[in-house]
Amino acid sequence: MLRNDTTHRKPLKFVGGDPGLDLINTADWTARGIENERLRDYADLVRWAAGAGLIDAARAGRLRERADAHPAEARAALREAQRARQVLRRLFGDLARGEVDAATWDDFDRLVTDALRRLRLAPGRQGGAAARWEWRGEDRLESPLWPVIRSAATLLASDEAGQVRLCSGHDCGWVFVDRSRNGLRRWCEMRSCGTTEKSNRRRVRTVRRGARGDAHPDRRRARTGRRLRAGRGGASTISS
Repeated sequence: MLRNDTTHRKPLKFVGGDPGLDLINTADWTARGIENERLRDYADLVRWAAGAGLIDAARAGRLRERADAHPAEARAALREAQRARQVLRRLFGDLARGEVDAATWDDFDRLVTDALRRLRLAPGRQGGAAARWEWRGEDRLESPLWPVIRSAATLLASDEAGQVRLCSGHDCGWVFVDRSRNGLRRWCEMRSCGTTEKSNRRRVRTVRRGARGDAHPDRRRARTGRRLRAGRGGASTISS
Protein backbone atom coordinates (compact mmCIF):
# COMPACT_ATOMS: atom_id res chain seq x y z
CA MET A 1 0.00 0.00 0.00
CA LEU A 2 1.29 3.47 -0.87
CA ARG A 3 2.55 5.38 2.15
CA ASN A 4 0.54 8.54 2.76
CA ASP A 5 1.58 9.45 6.30
CA THR A 6 2.37 13.18 6.28
CA THR A 7 4.07 13.22 9.69
CA HIS A 8 7.35 15.16 9.62
CA ARG A 9 7.01 15.94 5.93
CA LYS A 10 8.08 19.31 4.66
CA PRO A 11 5.11 21.23 3.24
CA LEU A 12 4.72 21.49 -0.51
CA LYS A 13 4.84 25.08 -1.74
CA PHE A 14 3.93 26.55 -5.09
CA VAL A 15 5.80 29.85 -5.29
CA GLY A 16 7.77 29.40 -8.53
CA GLY A 17 5.12 30.76 -10.86
CA ASP A 18 5.31 27.72 -13.16
CA PRO A 19 4.88 23.96 -12.58
CA GLY A 20 8.37 23.31 -13.94
CA LEU A 21 9.87 25.63 -11.34
CA ASP A 22 7.60 24.31 -8.60
CA LEU A 23 8.90 20.81 -9.31
CA ILE A 24 12.44 22.11 -8.80
CA ASN A 25 11.29 23.56 -5.48
CA THR A 26 10.35 20.17 -4.04
CA ALA A 27 13.86 19.98 -2.57
CA ASP A 28 16.44 22.37 -1.13
CA TRP A 29 19.55 22.72 -3.31
CA THR A 30 22.37 23.26 -0.85
CA ALA A 31 26.15 23.32 -1.18
CA ARG A 32 26.10 19.83 0.35
CA GLY A 33 23.60 18.47 -2.18
CA ILE A 34 19.84 17.95 -2.07
CA GLU A 35 18.24 18.31 1.36
CA ASN A 36 14.66 18.33 2.64
CA GLU A 37 13.40 16.05 -0.10
CA ARG A 38 9.64 16.48 -0.49
CA LEU A 39 9.14 13.73 -3.06
CA ARG A 40 10.00 10.74 -0.92
CA ASP A 41 7.59 8.29 -2.56
CA TYR A 42 5.05 8.14 -5.34
CA ALA A 43 2.25 9.31 -3.05
CA ASP A 44 4.19 12.55 -2.59
CA LEU A 45 4.43 12.99 -6.35
CA VAL A 46 0.67 12.54 -6.75
CA ARG A 47 0.01 14.93 -3.88
CA TRP A 48 2.33 17.51 -5.47
CA ALA A 49 0.75 17.15 -8.94
CA ALA A 50 -2.72 17.63 -7.46
CA GLY A 51 -1.55 20.69 -5.52
CA ALA A 52 -0.03 22.14 -8.69
CA GLY A 53 -3.37 21.77 -10.48
CA LEU A 54 -2.01 19.25 -12.98
CA ILE A 55 -4.42 16.43 -12.08
CA ASP A 56 -7.86 16.34 -10.52
CA ALA A 57 -8.92 14.29 -7.51
CA ALA A 58 -10.38 11.46 -9.59
CA ARG A 59 -7.19 11.00 -11.59
CA ALA A 60 -5.07 11.25 -8.45
CA GLY A 61 -7.10 8.39 -6.98
CA ARG A 62 -6.60 6.24 -10.07
CA LEU A 63 -2.85 6.87 -10.02
CA ARG A 64 -2.63 5.89 -6.35
CA GLU A 65 -4.54 2.68 -7.04
CA ARG A 66 -2.26 1.80 -9.95
CA ALA A 67 0.81 2.56 -7.85
CA ASP A 68 -0.47 0.24 -5.11
CA ALA A 69 -0.90 -2.51 -7.68
CA HIS A 70 2.48 -1.85 -9.39
CA PRO A 71 5.00 -0.68 -6.77
CA ALA A 72 8.06 -1.22 -8.99
CA GLU A 73 6.47 0.92 -11.70
CA ALA A 74 5.69 3.59 -9.10
CA ARG A 75 9.30 3.67 -7.90
CA ALA A 76 10.51 3.99 -11.51
CA ALA A 77 8.09 6.87 -12.16
CA LEU A 78 9.31 8.66 -9.03
CA ARG A 79 12.95 8.27 -10.10
CA GLU A 80 12.04 9.62 -13.55
CA ALA A 81 10.44 12.70 -11.96
CA GLN A 82 13.50 13.26 -9.77
CA ARG A 83 15.83 12.97 -12.77
CA ALA A 84 13.71 15.45 -14.70
CA ARG A 85 13.85 17.77 -11.69
CA GLN A 86 17.65 17.64 -11.80
CA VAL A 87 17.64 18.62 -15.47
CA LEU A 88 15.18 21.46 -14.84
CA ARG A 89 17.28 22.76 -11.93
CA ARG A 90 20.44 22.81 -14.03
CA LEU A 91 18.67 24.44 -16.94
CA PHE A 92 16.81 27.17 -15.07
CA GLY A 93 19.68 27.73 -12.65
CA ASP A 94 21.96 28.32 -15.64
CA LEU A 95 19.34 30.53 -17.25
CA ALA A 96 19.09 32.69 -14.12
CA ARG A 97 22.88 33.11 -14.21
CA GLY A 98 22.92 33.74 -17.96
CA GLU A 99 25.06 30.73 -18.86
CA VAL A 100 23.00 27.83 -20.27
CA ASP A 101 25.11 24.73 -20.92
CA ALA A 102 24.60 22.96 -24.27
CA ALA A 103 24.59 19.49 -22.68
CA THR A 104 21.88 20.54 -20.23
CA TRP A 105 19.83 21.98 -23.08
CA ASP A 106 20.11 18.66 -24.92
CA ASP A 107 18.97 16.77 -21.82
CA PHE A 108 15.93 19.01 -21.55
CA ASP A 109 15.17 18.69 -25.26
CA ARG A 110 14.98 14.90 -24.83
CA LEU A 111 12.48 15.39 -22.00
CA VAL A 112 10.41 17.68 -24.23
CA THR A 113 10.46 15.22 -27.12
CA ASP A 114 9.34 12.35 -24.90
CA ALA A 115 6.56 14.37 -23.22
CA LEU A 116 5.09 16.01 -26.30
CA ARG A 117 4.76 12.77 -28.24
CA ARG A 118 2.07 11.88 -25.68
CA LEU A 119 0.01 14.96 -26.59
CA ARG A 120 -2.86 14.76 -29.03
CA LEU A 121 -5.55 17.07 -30.35
CA ALA A 122 -8.96 15.59 -29.58
CA PRO A 123 -12.45 16.71 -30.63
CA GLY A 124 -13.87 19.36 -28.35
CA ARG A 125 -16.87 18.94 -26.13
CA GLN A 126 -20.31 20.02 -27.30
CA GLY A 127 -20.93 23.74 -26.86
CA GLY A 128 -17.25 24.57 -26.48
CA ALA A 129 -14.14 24.78 -28.63
CA ALA A 130 -13.91 22.52 -31.66
CA ALA A 131 -10.82 20.75 -30.29
CA ARG A 132 -8.86 20.32 -27.09
CA TRP A 133 -5.44 19.06 -26.07
CA GLU A 134 -5.25 15.83 -24.10
CA TRP A 135 -2.59 13.37 -23.06
CA ARG A 136 -2.45 9.80 -24.32
CA GLY A 137 -2.10 7.32 -21.48
CA GLU A 138 -3.16 9.64 -18.66
CA ASP A 139 -3.25 6.74 -16.20
CA ARG A 140 0.42 5.88 -16.71
CA LEU A 141 2.31 6.56 -13.51
CA GLU A 142 4.80 8.92 -15.18
CA SER A 143 2.01 10.97 -16.79
CA PRO A 144 1.95 13.81 -14.19
CA LEU A 145 5.43 14.74 -15.40
CA TRP A 146 4.37 15.44 -19.01
CA PRO A 147 2.49 18.72 -18.46
CA VAL A 148 5.34 19.88 -16.21
CA ILE A 149 7.82 19.54 -19.07
CA ARG A 150 5.42 21.16 -21.51
CA SER A 151 4.92 24.12 -19.17
CA ALA A 152 8.67 24.53 -18.64
CA ALA A 153 9.23 24.54 -22.40
CA THR A 154 6.50 27.14 -22.86
CA LEU A 155 8.14 29.32 -20.22
CA LEU A 156 11.50 29.07 -21.97
CA ALA A 157 9.91 30.14 -25.25
CA SER A 158 8.24 33.17 -23.65
CA ASP A 159 9.41 36.68 -22.79
CA GLU A 160 9.29 35.68 -19.12
CA ALA A 161 12.34 33.46 -19.56
CA GLY A 162 14.42 36.55 -18.77
CA GLN A 163 12.60 36.94 -15.47
CA VAL A 164 13.67 33.59 -14.01
CA ARG A 165 15.55 34.10 -10.74
CA LEU A 166 17.39 32.02 -8.15
CA CYS A 167 16.43 32.65 -4.55
CA SER A 168 19.11 34.65 -2.71
CA GLY A 169 18.57 32.68 0.48
CA HIS A 170 21.46 30.66 1.88
CA ASP A 171 21.28 26.95 0.91
CA CYS A 172 17.88 27.35 -0.73
CA GLY A 173 18.37 27.13 -4.48
CA TRP A 174 14.68 27.52 -5.31
CA VAL A 175 13.75 29.13 -8.61
CA PHE A 176 10.92 31.49 -9.50
CA VAL A 177 9.58 33.83 -12.17
CA ASP A 178 9.95 37.41 -10.97
CA ARG A 179 6.62 39.02 -11.74
CA SER A 180 7.03 41.77 -9.17
CA ARG A 181 6.18 45.30 -10.32
CA ASN A 182 9.75 46.57 -9.98
CA GLY A 183 11.45 43.34 -11.06
CA LEU A 184 13.53 43.19 -7.87
CA ARG A 185 12.19 40.08 -6.16
CA ARG A 186 15.04 38.29 -4.38
CA TRP A 187 13.41 35.56 -2.32
CA CYS A 188 11.33 32.48 -3.00
CA GLU A 189 9.25 33.66 -0.02
CA MET A 190 9.74 36.71 2.14
CA ARG A 191 8.43 34.91 5.25
CA SER A 192 10.99 32.12 4.91
CA CYS A 193 14.27 32.95 3.16
CA GLY A 194 13.70 36.72 3.19
CA THR A 195 13.01 36.87 6.91
CA THR A 196 15.88 34.49 7.71
CA GLU A 197 18.40 36.48 5.69
CA LYS A 198 17.31 39.80 7.17
CA SER A 199 17.50 38.36 10.69
CA ASN A 200 20.99 37.04 9.99
CA ARG A 201 22.13 40.44 8.75
CA ARG A 202 20.74 42.12 11.87
CA ARG A 203 22.60 39.64 14.08
CA VAL A 204 25.85 40.27 12.19
CA ARG A 205 25.43 44.04 12.55
CA THR A 206 24.70 43.69 16.26
CA VAL A 207 27.78 41.52 16.80
CA ARG A 208 29.96 43.96 14.86
CA ARG A 209 28.68 46.96 16.80
CA GLY A 210 29.24 45.09 20.05
CA ALA A 211 32.77 44.16 19.04
CA ARG A 212 33.59 47.76 18.15
CA GLY A 213 32.14 49.00 21.41
CA ASP A 214 33.98 46.42 23.55
CA ALA A 215 37.25 47.25 21.81
CA HIS A 216 36.95 51.01 22.45
CA PRO A 217 34.99 51.60 25.67
CA ASP A 218 36.63 55.00 26.30
CA ARG A 219 35.78 56.19 22.80
CA ARG A 220 32.16 55.08 23.26
CA ARG A 221 31.87 56.98 26.56
CA ALA A 222 33.43 60.04 24.95
CA ARG A 223 30.85 59.96 22.14
CA THR A 224 28.06 59.67 24.70
CA GLY A 225 29.42 62.66 26.61
CA ARG A 226 29.62 64.80 23.49
CA ARG A 227 26.04 64.00 22.56
CA LEU A 228 24.81 64.93 26.02
CA ARG A 229 26.75 68.20 26.07
CA ALA A 230 25.11 69.14 22.80
CA GLY A 231 21.74 69.69 24.55
CA ARG A 232 19.87 72.88 23.64
CA GLY A 233 18.61 75.91 25.61
CA GLY A 234 17.85 75.29 29.26
CA ALA A 235 17.87 71.52 28.91
CA SER A 236 20.03 69.79 31.46
CA THR A 237 23.22 68.24 30.14
CA ILE A 238 25.35 65.55 31.65
CA SER A 239 29.02 65.34 30.78
CA SER A 240 31.33 62.48 31.35
